[in-house]
Amino acid sequence: MLDRLYLELADGDLRLAKLAESHRAALRAACAADADIWPIYSSSFDPDHFDAAFDALVGHGNRMPYAIIDRDRLVGMTAYLRPDWTAQTVEIGNSYIHPGARGTGFNGRVKRLMLDHAFAAGIRRIEFRIDERNKRSQAAVAKLGCTKEGVLRSERITWTGYVRDTGLWSLLADEWAARS
Repeated sequence: MLDRLYLELADGDLRLAKLAESHRAALRAACAADADIWPIYSSSFDPDHFDAAFDALVGHGNRMPYAIIDRDRLVGMTAYLRPDWTAQTVEIGNSYIHPGARGTGFNGRVKRLMLDHAFAAGIRRIEFRIDERNKRSQAAVAKLGCTKEGVLRSERITWTGYVRDTGLWSLLADEWAARS
């Protein structure tokens, strides 16, 4: 079933390529462009933590990470997380977009590509788990039509030691079909 979900995806000049060792240097450079963002992430891809975080992301069996490529330039990363075929659910997360591509609608294109593909592959429910401090990401998933189901209080401890409250957002296949 994972073979149906974790495929390389494309929409015009936008490509989601399976994240691989060959992307390490370009992703390191993209992530270094916004050192101030990492404290609201669960793990840090800043220069001091990049290699360990990259290795954990590509080496974890419940994560299907992508390099986000705009034309021929790597501009970020995203992933399908914790797929559960018996429940037909998956989470989208580990998303980061270079500051130069933010506010352009690019992230919306990435998420729509992932949503379309996941629902076509048989996923029924897609979740987003977002740090309550991350208002930009919350606004982005709300624009996609996601529903905030609630807050998971003290849900995880981030790389900084911060005990985070996590907003749980979801989108169902029939809701997405009604928007398309």
